[in-house]
Amino acid sequence: MKSLLIVYSYHHRNTEKIANAFAKVLDAQIKTPKQVEPSELQEYGLVGFGSGIYGDKHHETLLDLANRLPRLTDRKAFIFSTSAMINTDKIAKDHSPLRGILQSKGYLIVDEFACLGFNTNGFLRFFGGMNKGRPNAEDLKHAEEFAQELKQNL
Repeated sequence: MKSLLIVYSYHHRNTEKIANAFAKVLDAQIKTPKQVEPSELQEYGLVGFGSGIYGDKHHETLLDLANRLPRLTDRKAFIFSTSAMINTDKIAKDHSPLRGILQSKGYLIVDEFACLGFNTNGFLRFFGGMNKGRPNAEDLKHAEEFAQELKQNL
């Protein structure tokens, strides 16, 4: 299945590291939201959408792209993120805006992935940040396992 990962990763490249782990397993191309022409997504059977979490949602650049996507049918997508804090309820809430947009465009969300990322935003920079070293080797291993499961299930 032809796969694409659309990733906005800025501060510490946390989400880019996760995307690279996915790409190895899925043999997927990686692009930023600005590199994507919405109509080209019709070429892909699976599209991953990911960024860090900013103010309890994915980055605006990724959300803007999702809003510009044409309506499609029979297209599969997955959502991923890195953030300062994660738990099941927070992941669901943080992913909700992007999930809603993608579903309204006709995408079937097949799975979601989240892990901790190094964060030095706001006041955290004065204390050396939060989650230093994340995503780590174990996080990247979990990302590869997630991608392998996706590949087997699709």
